This record gives sequence, structure tokens and C-alpha cells, in this order.
Amino acid sequence: MNICVIPARGGSKRIPKKNIRLFCGKPIIKWSIEAALKSECFDKVIVSTDCDEISAISKNFGAEVPFIRPTDLSDDHTPTIPVLKHAIDFVNKQYGKVEYACCIYATAPFIESKYIKLGLKKIADEKANFAFSATSFPFPIQRAIKIDKNNRSLMFFPQEFNTRSQDLESCFHDAAQFYWGRASAWLSNKNIFQDNSLPIIIPRYKVQDIDNEEDWLRAEMMFKSLNY
Repeated sequence: MNICVIPARGGSKRIPKKNIRLFCGKPIIKWSIEAALKSECFDKVIVSTDCDEISAISKNFGAEVPFIRPTDLSDDHTPTIPVLKHAIDFVNKQYGKVEYACCIYATAPFIESKYIKLGLKKIADEKANFAFSATSFPFPIQRAIKIDKNNRSLMFFPQEFNTRSQDLESCFHDAAQFYWGRASAWLSNKNIFQDNSLPIIIPRYKVQDIDNEEDWLRAEMMFKSLNY
């Protein structure tokens, strides 16, 4: 059995009601639910939430909410892996054995079903523990600088000062859209970003992390330019 788990707790502070706030006319979680259902990769699309309002909205859009997430997994500091483990354990006991579980974030409106499908194909074909969305940095991180306590600049990699940009190694980061994992890998607390994990590369113009109001505004502008 393959399951999708969409973590969506109700206590967002930086952006109130972040997981169900309207994004380009729809509660933002709907974009994630729609992409998961459209991919046809899952036996169950589950929203893991502690909030009755999020639960009702998610069910209305076709997701299942077979449990209310425990309070000890619903605070500001709860990482993703314990939430996935809880959902996998529940499904294993109630419905049957989970083989692959995919975490899709509720605030990932740019997510596309074709990349979800590709992630499943890659993790199965290449026998990896995880397959996750990633994208490239727009500027060489080897040229990154930091500012010290005296407001002076320092390079993180001063040895690269004279290296041409085109000669620097390309670098990538988590695109924060989806994370496919074998159930056994989730349950054993394996690190998602390790040598038996596969990056599924997403174009930079389809990636925007949403942590504050400025991110939200930028994401809506990007989304509208792509879809209208």
C-alpha cells in the first residue's frame, strides 16, 4: 500500500491559518490534495491534523482524515518524521501494510503530479530509501558571504575567490514539496538527505518556500504568472 501524508497542524503563528488560507482562490492545502489525487500513486491521501476546521476542509476536497493528530505531535517544534511515523503506524494497524509513504507539505501550491509520479518510479526502480524534491541554487554558494559582529564581510569559502562561476560545482537544496520514503526508512528515523536518497529536480521557477507574508505574496505572483 502507498500512502500520502499531508501534515497540516492548526497552530501556525507567522501566517495565521496558513494551511487553509486562500492561495489564488483556493485554500492552499487544496493544491497539495489535488496533486496527490491526480498522480494516482496512492491508495490513501491522508491529512494529519489536530484541527477540526482543517479536517473538514480536507475531507471536502477528497482527502481522508482517519485520526486527529495527538497534541504531543502538534507543537511548533515537532519535526516531520515523527508525524509520518505516526501515520504509517496507524495505517499499518487499521488498513494494511504500508510499502511507500510520501509526505507532501500543505503549503506547496507549485507541486505537480508528474514529479510525484517520477519520485515513486525512481525510489522503486533504484531501490533507494527516499526520493525528494530539490532545486538548484540561483547563485554559486561558494561565493556566499557572511557579516561579522563588526559589520564586515567574510567569504564562507575564501579559497574560491578567484574561481570562475562556471567552474564551481552546482549546488542544490530541498524544494520542500514532497518526500517519498520506504515505510521502513521512515520508521527507522533515517536521514532523508543521505547517500541512499534521490533528488527529483524541480525547475527553480516552480519552487517557493512560504514562511512569511513576503514569501506568500511572492508565491502568488509567481503562481499567477505561470497559470494565468
